[in-house]
Amino acid sequence: MTSDMTLPLYQTLTADETALSAQVSLAGDNLQDIRRTALERFKAIGLPTLKTEEWRFTNIQRYLKEFSYEFLHSAVQVSADTVAPATIAGLDCYRIVLVNGHLETALSELPAGKGITIGALSAHTTAPGFTTWFNEQPHLASAVLAQLNTALFADGLYIELAANTVLEKPVHIVHVYTSNTPAFVQPRHLWVLNRCAAATIIETTVHPNSQAVTFANSVLETVVMENAELWHYNVQQGAENFREVHTTAAQQYKDSRYHHYNFTLPNTPFTRNNLSVALKGSHTETNLKGIYLANKHQHVDNHTFMDHIMPDCYSNELYKGVLLDSSNAVFTGKILVHQEAQKTNAFQQNNNLLLGDKADINSQPQLEIYADDVKCSHGFTAGQFSEESMFYLRSRGIGEDAAKALMVNAFSHDITNDVSIPELQQHLQDQIAGIMNN
Repeated sequence: MTSDMTLPLYQTLTADETALSAQVSLAGDNLQDIRRTALERFKAIGLPTLKTEEWRFTNIQRYLKEFSYEFLHSAVQVSADTVAPATIAGLDCYRIVLVNGHLETALSELPAGKGITIGALSAHTTAPGFTTWFNEQPHLASAVLAQLNTALFADGLYIELAANTVLEKPVHIVHVYTSNTPAFVQPRHLWVLNRCAAATIIETTVHPNSQAVTFANSVLETVVMENAELWHYNVQQGAENFREVHTTAAQQYKDSRYHHYNFTLPNTPFTRNNLSVALKGSHTETNLKGIYLANKHQHVDNHTFMDHIMPDCYSNELYKGVLLDSSNAVFTGKILVHQEAQKTNAFQQNNNLLLGDKADINSQPQLEIYADDVKCSHGFTAGQFSEESMFYLRSRGIGEDAAKALMVNAFSHDITNDVSIPELQQHLQDQIAGIMNN
């Protein structure tokens, strides 16, 4: 097992205090105290190892030692042709392009109007929404890679919707990750929906094939205030030259609704998604749904945490995995119900299809309940295609590959069919079908 101390990344961060201070000061913003505190937490905890409970099935260090990553802080310009593959056919939307976390205004169409604030995070560090909510999600303090991001992020996207502001079209955020040398990038985002605001946000990624490997350690904080509603779709389109740890930390308040959908597609060797939701108001609704479709030697780790703090809240979580070839996946889903959170309804399910001879899944559904008037459940399944169903399809002249594609489409249907945007729903179904037919 690799020690922290032998990793070039860790040595860069800890060996030279002067260089470390300079690294933290690169942004030149008003967050130096927050950055230094976060860096001290990172140094105290250290990078995760297989002995770290929340990482015991994921050896992140094997991916960190692949290359001597350089910290990439400056913006990189890309062309419209680079962004074109992210287009979702027929979708009428606003488009925001971020290159390694930096806003590319020339390629973006930002919504404008009363009550809408959208722009580079670095340009809004004195905004009321930023000063109130930045780095305030309680689960970030113990997440070591989120602390590293807090210390070293260069830029990201800031969204704030004033009370009663509703975006009439979806916002499509295109993340472009590219570098000429192996790079470690730290995008940081903050989205705040104030009382009775509503938005639909789609995230997709683009990875130019000719470039060097990029490792993204991104953090997104979302705040959904009283009676606000956020639909959030994250589509992780794979590439051999990309590694990612993606942390999403959400806070919900009274009567709010938060719908998070995560789709992880093949080819990225390593993806870790950390998703936590803190329910800080009563009568909230939270829906977490995800599909991970992995191939080759791909490793996908989804780690979710539903923190039921207040009473009368509802959460529903469904993640499904399709594992091809020698891919492997990890699902860890924790539901914590505090003593004050009476009348909680919380449900969690993880289902998996193992279609590769060496495919593997480690699933850890967890319930921790301190209230006595609750309805909570969790479950896990793993298996292969039903022989009876396959025989039925084959007996009607459907080839083996086409039959498998149909079965996977049926397996994922209760998630893709729940996507509220028809164009995105069709895009996802086409992506899944194309993967299974290749």
